[in-house]
Amino acid sequence: MASSKEYLNYVSEQLSDLEGVTYRAMMGEYIIYYGGKVIGGIYDNRFLVKQTKASKALLFDAPLELPYEGAKEMFLVDVDNRELLNELIPRIANDLQ
Repeated sequence: MASSKEYLNYVSEQLSDLEGVTYRAMMGEYIIYYGGKVIGGIYDNRFLVKQTKASKALLFDAPLELPYEGAKEMFLVDVDNRELLNELIPRIANDLQ
């Protein structure tokens, strides 16, 4: 199942406090970038982020899910928690330097 444009718009709105968030459509899903770095994506209307030191610390109780068959597990993020998103996304990008 592909992700909906409506869900992408909702996630984008939740991330709107952060400058430098972009996305790219890819095979019915969306790859999410922050400062030019891939931090995660939207897969089957789920916002998933990479496992990094920061995401493991901030999302220690979040479920790990597969974005697609054969991929590495990623954290499922509660997109309703805007405060968490504003802290999480820059820290994940920082870990990827």
